[in-house]
Amino acid sequence: MLKKWTIHTTKRDEMIDITHLVQSFVTEQRVDEGAAIIYCPHTTAGITINENADPDVKRDMIRRFDEVYPWHHSLDRHMEGNTAAHMKASTVGASAHVIITNGKLLLGTWQGIYFCEFDGPRTRTFYVKLIKG
Repeated sequence: MLKKWTIHTTKRDEMIDITHLVQSFVTEQRVDEGAAIIYCPHTTAGITINENADPDVKRDMIRRFDEVYPWHHSLDRHMEGNTAAHMKASTVGASAHVIITNGKLLLGTWQGIYFCEFDGPRTRTFYVKLIKG
């Protein structure tokens, strides 16, 4: 079971909670036990799991990524000028795996799944692969 989503980002750097989309796919496919693989096929965006209770966490993470990987750096050579976005995406990673049990994503109390945009706004895609078992 594989599903592709199209997502429209609105900012250069943005973390969009996609937990509800992944859970709805699990429910729709009636997967009681197994795993979900969430994958981003872009080099300047990624997938992560982090706190989804306090919006300051997202803001702080984006700010800290900008501190570590400034958008403009005199030594960057990439002609598109988005080396920082590539660095952020590599740091976050392209995928996440979540266990499914009793038909629910096995996430911690404060955890959510995020699509992380680092070179927006853009139209992006991500995939979820469900594995029963």
